Amino acid sequence: MNVTVNDHTAYCYTGGKPFDAAKPTVVFIHGVLNDHSVWILQSRYLAHHGFNVVAVDLPGHCRSGGEAPSSVEEAADFIGALLDAAGIDKAALVGHSWGSLIALEAAGRLKARITQLVLVGTAFPMKVSQALLDASQHDPEAALKMVNVFSRATLAAPPSALGPGTWVYGASLALGRRVLRSNARANVFHRGFLACDRYANGEAAIAQIACPVLFVLGAQDQMTPPKAAQGLIDKARAAGKHVRIATPAVGHHQMTETPDATLFAIRDFLRG
Repeated sequence: MNVTVNDHTAYCYTGGKPFDAAKPTVVFIHGVLNDHSVWILQSRYLAHHGFNVVAVDLPGHCRSGGEAPSSVEEAADFIGALLDAAGIDKAALVGHSWGSLIALEAAGRLKARITQLVLVGTAFPMKVSQALLDASQHDPEAALKMVNVFSRATLAAPPSALGPGTWVYGASLALGRRVLRSNARANVFHRGFLACDRYANGEAAIAQIACPVLFVLGAQDQMTPPKAAQGLIDKARAAGKHVRIATPAVGHHQMTETPDATLFAIRDFLRG
């Protein structure tokens, strides 16, 4: 599905079902150097089990036009504009990594329009090492390989999103290369990492949300270790928010390495 947002086309995958804004809606937001396809299992399942699904390519990524966001705040503005353009009054937001910060910031701004918030592989602050920032700018291929080593708890997860034994490392490398090539005007790799590194509003945003929040934190995550989300969890609880935590035994890319466990955690939270 294509939606015109801020005068540019935004591509949204609807899980193989026609868009129906009357159903409970779930918006999936990808991370750095990803696109809508990282949510393939979760989005298709929910679309076939009573939910309206919108898995978006962020601006300047793959099928979506416009300028790639240079900050979490810019991307959060886009999510609000997307809801308006698609005629979605209320929605749950599900974000991974950089997408989790975008979902968090958007939920803090949109308040009652967000019914639930799911933060997958999140951390605050989400600092990125200078070596990785430099590599993402000057040697993206080396940075991509580095990220995929640290993001994975296994190279061929049994089962994975595309089937038992899928080479998730190789599939993720191919996706990252495709996303990077999709934008000839901006290095979306470096731009996304810089946005993560500079985001400073996480604790204020979590205090402003008006919905329950689920943290899905990979127990073996080396990119965003579970302890790096503890400040957000504490802040949410201190503000009286309903907090749920799931910790699948996996690394940073839960959606492809433990797709079922990740799906069921999200599904049960959304139904509850």
